[in-house]
Amino acid sequence: MSSALAVYALCVVVLFFKMFAVSCYQGYYRLRFVVFTNSEDAAVFKRTAQVAERPEVARAAKVWANDLENIPAFFALCGLAIALDTAVGPNAWLSIVFTLARVLHTWAYLAGAQPWRTVLYGIGVVCLLGLCVIITARVVNAFVL
Repeated sequence: MSSALAVYALCVVVLFFKMFAVSCYQGYYRLRFVVFTNSEDAAVFKRTAQVAERPEVARAAKVWANDLENIPAFFALCGLAIALDTAVGPNAWLSIVFTLARVLHTWAYLAGAQPWRTVLYGIGVVCLLGLCVIITARVVNAFVL
């Protein structure tokens, strides 16, 4: 296994557990306060469904939405970079920094920590753009050579 693939695999696992933790966070607040918006969920606890989620659950849903705008792009771009056999160093660094930025972005989002949330989001986006650059350079080099 190439080192780029190993780094990618570890980043994918870390991002999976990060997203899983956000789901657990939502579940914790729903169960702690026994508040559900789906009638079938509320009925299990003999409660009435609520119109709105708890603020913690709603904030975590926004984390999920943000993750779904960024993490699939990372999966695709980094996988493509590995398939195209781009330079391992830049690929690995971009993957690691992206993953750390997303983990810390989640913390900042849940904590309401600005400007860190925006800074960390920006770092992640720069990493995605960096992957685009190394992919483009690899493809262009293939045509030139």
